[in-house]
Amino acid sequence: MRVVTLQDFSVTAEFVPEAGMIGTSLRDAGVELLGQRRGLDAYLTSGKTMGIPILYPWANRLGANTFTAQSATVTLTPGVNGVRADPAGLPIHGVLAAYPNWRVTAESAHELAAELDFGADPRLLASFPYPHLLTVSVRLAERTLTVRTTVTATADLAVPLCFGYHPYLQLPGTDRADWVIETPALRHLSLDERGLPTGRTSEQPARAQQLGTNTFDDAYDQVDEGAVFAVCGGDRRLEVRFDYGYSAAQVFAPPGEDLVCFEPMAAPTDALRRAGYRCARPGEPTVAAFSIRI
Repeated sequence: MRVVTLQDFSVTAEFVPEAGMIGTSLRDAGVELLGQRRGLDAYLTSGKTMGIPILYPWANRLGANTFTAQSATVTLTPGVNGVRADPAGLPIHGVLAAYPNWRVTAESAHELAAELDFGADPRLLASFPYPHLLTVSVRLAERTLTVRTTVTATADLAVPLCFGYHPYLQLPGTDRADWVIETPALRHLSLDERGLPTGRTSEQPARAQQLGTNTFDDAYDQVDEGAVFAVCGGDRRLEVRFDYGYSAAQVFAPPGEDLVCFEPMAAPTDALRRAGYRCARPGEPTVAAFSIRI
């Protein structure tokens, strides 16, 4: 399985197209800045996330094993056609975990692009019946990794945009308790015990706070274009910028792990069932981008 390495002076990034186009490493002067968790093997065998995985075609979880969107009704079966379930049995993070059939379309020292013809695989269409071409391009320049995702409808049906990414960030050599996380002004979504929005919201001002022993699994919407989230510790600062196309976010800092995630999401959790998503319409390719700056 080929690993593609991008280089920008002291910064390197690694992606594995045949393993779901996952980002497996982001290093500065040899220091690993992505949480490795259980490693690539666990991602390949059981979908256990690490690094920077794409969550597609929905990020986070759905509220049930059925959804109706764009006049199509779908019944999902966990364990079938790429569908994985969370501990409550709800479909989580889409169907492309470790999906192998990506085709590299461009590669250089600083850039990599790969595409997936979603409509060419009946197993994918069984879970998300909207034929389209999915393209992911990554560029490493000026200490910044930029990830651009393009969805192009290939039939007469519009494609719901509910995907996202899960960048696991870490600051080796520093104590997690001393990390400071910075978030912009956001609208917080209350979640029920299953992690689904209740409909209640509250405004949260921009803030910087020491992580300490705190844990987070918090949802937000109405994220502004260009919003910046950051984690700082020691002499390092990592910024995740929601460049465009990502109006929702999840902030995740689990117990027992030295990592934090600022997850760009094209729509809030469960939007595929509740609506509130944009679409890539026929003849109108839609692009979203986020970046990680060291």
